[in-house]
Amino acid sequence: MATYVINILPFSSPTCPLHSEPKKTSNLHFLGNSLCQQPVTLTSCKSQIQPVLAAINVEEKVEGEIGKEKPKFRWVEIGPNIPEEQKQAISQLPFKMTKRCKALMRQIICFNDKKGSLPGLLSAWVKIMKPRRKDWLSILKELNKREHPLYLEVVEIALLEESFEANVRDYTKIIHFYGMNNQLEEAERTRLAMEERGFVSDQVTLTAMIHMYSKGGNLTLAEETFEELKLLGQPLDRRSYGSMIMAYIRAGMPEKGEMILREMDAQEIRAGSEVYKALLRAYSIIGDADGAQRVFDAIQLAGIPPDDRTCAVLLNAYGMAGQSQNAYATFENMWRAGIEPTDRCVALVLAAYEKENKLNQALDFLISLEREKLIIGKEASEVLAEWFGRLGVVKEVELVLREYAAG
Repeated sequence: MATYVINILPFSSPTCPLHSEPKKTSNLHFLGNSLCQQPVTLTSCKSQIQPVLAAINVEEKVEGEIGKEKPKFRWVEIGPNIPEEQKQAISQLPFKMTKRCKALMRQIICFNDKKGSLPGLLSAWVKIMKPRRKDWLSILKELNKREHPLYLEVVEIALLEESFEANVRDYTKIIHFYGMNNQLEEAERTRLAMEERGFVSDQVTLTAMIHMYSKGGNLTLAEETFEELKLLGQPLDRRSYGSMIMAYIRAGMPEKGEMILREMDAQEIRAGSEVYKALLRAYSIIGDADGAQRVFDAIQLAGIPPDDRTCAVLLNAYGMAGQSQNAYATFENMWRAGIEPTDRCVALVLAAYEKENKLNQALDFLISLEREKLIIGKEASEVLAEWFGRLGVVKEVELVLREYAAG
């Protein structure tokens, strides 16, 4: 550290210990005048000099830190001597993209750590090109379309740039993107950064968080966020409700999801067809036939026409529950409604009969299919082969069916 000697102008006080020849001049000559106008003691000199020395230390420290700044990005236009892959990527830039955007895209396509930092590149672009929000959006759209590895890093830098004019929805999109990729910590960090900048989490943001927690299997955080969503005091939409229903479905709690569905019905809000079908599958998988039938009825009341896949899920629920009679009734109803049963539906009815070991009813069912000229396919045939093989009656069944076909 540099040594400073205070150069005080001469005055008639030989008792002042600071009166000596300076070893190094400084910019503190002004102290001499102030000291000469009053009696000088060691204490008074020290009390006046200390603040100045402190200021010098701070100034030296700041200058030192400035001297350690990272070198700025040097903007050099991309020349022809680049790899063929980069040339191809540059040639595919949209024709209508502005020159300032193409300039940055070329730099990003050819970017590597040896050229400098990405924040430095973007800072240089902002300083040179003076972009507006639409330019940022054009860049981000192109990077996202190309699934460029620097996309998210560019977004996070853009959010802090004044020219980007960030808003709540920009943050929400990033939160949703992180949620889709199960990057929970990054999404929460983005939300925190958003709120630190004075933006308030709205219904869309909180719904994205619920969806993310739901997908990640974190029911507790999903429930807490749903309660936070309600405290906003705004009517919830189908997406908000749907995200929470899906959270309960993924947690293996379809009955709680159905409760929310009823809450929606009371407010005349219809869930999306994907939510109804997911809830139906949840009941079907665990063999809750009553729950599956309730949701199946709700699907029709919501004006969503059932198809062969929806009916197959209900058939599976009855089969799992060992209710072959209801499975057959469902099969008959879908046929009467004009929904052509698939081989999957036939196999599920046969599996229901197998579960209750009702061989005669299964044969009657097969005969009715023959009467309607409905040929069983691979899946149904495999169910029969396994069942009849286990019973040791393969030849007998073949004989019965052959005699019926001949008659």
